[in-house]
Amino acid sequence: MNAVYMPVIGLEVHVQLATASKIFCSCSTDSMGAEPNRNVCPVCLGLPGTLPVMNEHALRLGIRAGLALSCAIRDRTIFHRKNYFYPDLPKAYQISQYDLPLAEGGEIVITGDDGAPKRIRITRLHLEEDAGKLVHSAADGRLEGAERSFVDYNRGGVPLAEIVSEPDMSSPREAREYVQTLRRLVRYLGVSDGDMEKGSLRVDANISLKKVDGATGDLLFWGERSEVKNMNSLRAVERALAYEIERQRILMERGGTPERETRHWNDGAGVTTAMRSKEAANDYRYFPDPDLPPMLVTEAMEERERRALPEMPWKKAERFTEQYGLPAADVEVLVESLPLADYFEACVAAGASPLRASNWVRVEVFRVMNERKLPADAFPVAALSLGRLVAMVDEKKLSTTVAREVFDAMAGGKSLDEALKGAGAAQGGIASEALEGIIRAVVAQNPDVLDEIRSGKDGSGKKRKFLTGLVMKETRGQADGKQVQAILDSVLGELL
Repeated sequence: MNAVYMPVIGLEVHVQLATASKIFCSCSTDSMGAEPNRNVCPVCLGLPGTLPVMNEHALRLGIRAGLALSCAIRDRTIFHRKNYFYPDLPKAYQISQYDLPLAEGGEIVITGDDGAPKRIRITRLHLEEDAGKLVHSAADGRLEGAERSFVDYNRGGVPLAEIVSEPDMSSPREAREYVQTLRRLVRYLGVSDGDMEKGSLRVDANISLKKVDGATGDLLFWGERSEVKNMNSLRAVERALAYEIERQRILMERGGTPERETRHWNDGAGVTTAMRSKEAANDYRYFPDPDLPPMLVTEAMEERERRALPEMPWKKAERFTEQYGLPAADVEVLVESLPLADYFEACVAAGASPLRASNWVRVEVFRVMNERKLPADAFPVAALSLGRLVAMVDEKKLSTTVAREVFDAMAGGKSLDEALKGAGAAQGGIASEALEGIIRAVVAQNPDVLDEIRSGKDGSGKKRKFLTGLVMKETRGQADGKQVQAILDSVLGELL
């Protein structure tokens, strides 16, 4: 019998919400680079007598994400205590949502392995607090050879939206695209920065294999699922799932049965290793948090977030392709960020051609953003000014070389007019009188070339092209080529 093994993959994605303070207290959410255990207080440390207070902005971001995923928003939900003992959890429980999540029943559409659109169902989106962070270190001089672990609670209490999918993905590639699409969406909406390396977006993957008859398609066996953790990049998601699929397949072919367990992805070694047996919901002893009242989402609150939703990135991508004729690679970059997409469209509205505007945004704008570590909405060059500058390049009133010099001056704080003046350029191009003076000077400086043209040895026009090149170099490419040719012919006509 020819058996076929079919992967069944579902993902749980934890998205750190872009709030300034934690979900139940006023402590800062800036845990990166802060001194350990600096951004903590009695509330997020769970000290006796403290009471949590819900962060309304975290709720609004959760509603926004749920609506963008086409979820139904629950009008009444409650928080539960999820009990488990681990050093990164100061209260010995996590405040989360259990059977009444904030949002349910949405979807994301990706490209399936067959190239057709594939709908990935969203089971739920619920809010919860993050745990602290364990830091493992070699021992100091007092404990030679030992290893020590430390706990940093700065991250504890940071608001998370956990987005759980149905097991609708069939390959590591589909899982990667799902995460990539979800990351793009939360960044685009301003819900989260989605930085996987910093832990702002973390992925847990549940994977099992179906063993089916290759001839009839009948299900022969369905293995237990493993949960894979510690995947901190898109590449790691794909690699970890590929490894786990192969591990389970080999085990099943040898007559073994995959265990229901949680496994750790070791990116350096390229393997998953067993961590613990997989917990069930009753293992966590969920019960309603008595310190937090029910959370109500009014129709007005939901409608406000719905009206604030922008054009979705996949819709914008379709429109950019059809309306502006941009290549897929350009579209993918531009729709990654709503401020960036708006900036591009404002450049086009100011007169720049779409393809050239896209190129300038992807190359020059990104260069300055990366050098200065700036977000798109803090970029110092106004879209109107860049659009006018790019339009001058389109109209051949300015060379690309000079335009880049002008752009750098604008990025340094100068206006378009000031930058043009500083570069020796003008918005109207080079006047005919000035250009004629430059051409006469170039001809005068090259008498040998003029003599060859006079002698009739320039039948192919190479010498004229040589003089034209010198003029363009002298004008730094600002002159119009046809205008140069016309004036040069006129000047040479006088001298020959």
